[in-house]
Amino acid sequence: MWRRVRALLVKELLAVLSDPRSRWLLIGPPLIQLMVFGYAASFDLNHVPIAIYDQDRSEAARQLVARFAGSPTFTVESQLSSSAEIDRLIDSRRVEAVVVIDRRFTRDLYRRVPAPVQVIVDGRNSNTGLLIEGYAGGILAGFGRAWSRSHGGRPPPAVLDARALYNQTLDSHWFIIPGIVALLTQVETLLVVGLSVARERELGTFDQLLVTPLRQIDILLGKGLPGLLVGLAEASLIIAATVLWFHVPLRGSLATLYLGLLLFVLAVTGIGLAISALSATQQQALLGAFLFMVPSIILSGFATPIANMPMWVQELTLVNPMRYILVIVRGVFLRGSGAGELLSQLWPMALIGIATLAAAGWLFRKRVT
Repeated sequence: MWRRVRALLVKELLAVLSDPRSRWLLIGPPLIQLMVFGYAASFDLNHVPIAIYDQDRSEAARQLVARFAGSPTFTVESQLSSSAEIDRLIDSRRVEAVVVIDRRFTRDLYRRVPAPVQVIVDGRNSNTGLLIEGYAGGILAGFGRAWSRSHGGRPPPAVLDARALYNQTLDSHWFIIPGIVALLTQVETLLVVGLSVARERELGTFDQLLVTPLRQIDILLGKGLPGLLVGLAEASLIIAATVLWFHVPLRGSLATLYLGLLLFVLAVTGIGLAISALSATQQQALLGAFLFMVPSIILSGFATPIANMPMWVQELTLVNPMRYILVIVRGVFLRGSGAGELLSQLWPMALIGIATLAAAGWLFRKRVT
């Protein structure tokens, strides 16, 4: 049996690797996507354009404005002279926020009462608006502490001392890029496996396979194993780029990481074989692969926490293998998690892999009989 499977495996790998265009598609696009996503995808805010409406025009107000101008988060685009300009600037998206310093600002500081400073934020992107409010609040808090020290005022009764574990600089790339390892591994595995049987049907060579001594299980394994090997190879390439190029720390064991990736690629291989078995042409296989990929990414926790989703959607994510691999990859990279700690993520992926491979085998038998 394994001799026949090995012969079909070599045939599939040669079909993929002997073509220069296929080799480029396996290596080039994943690296390009990693670079694009790695640099473009970020939850951090930098150089956010803002405007200042300073009604006080005092030394204290200028010190506060200097803090905003000196922050890497904000770029002061305009100094306003009237409130009528605020709506126009935000409506035209020239600025994301306007800081309004009240004319009583300095007077209230010396009277030891809260000094009013208003931040008007463009709320069309609610996530960005909340981040801007948080950054602006931090700058105002820092200004208040510095003013109290230099003018003999009482310090605030409670001071927040924030410390971040596992990602001390709170660089969102450390969170996003390990997730891209799982994302690109899924994309490449699905495309390689999903197109395998469909390509044979489209070329008319699949019927020739059926009249060879190869059994259905042999053909299934011969079509699935190349995708498994290609998926793990792609994952290795992306992991190396993540560590060596983007300098994301890999704190855990490679054995644990590859165990998770192996189970993940097995599950995705089963899904890809099922799509391939249902598809008569490569175009149908591509459509089926993308129909699966989009919801699997949305329901994985890649960008939005699963805990924020409705309960019925959370239950739906339990059958999504990408949900589990994201926890594993981020845990190994950032926390140094071991296999024992990640066991609750590993065994569901093993079950999903068994189920998808069994479903692919059943669909395969139905299509060839």
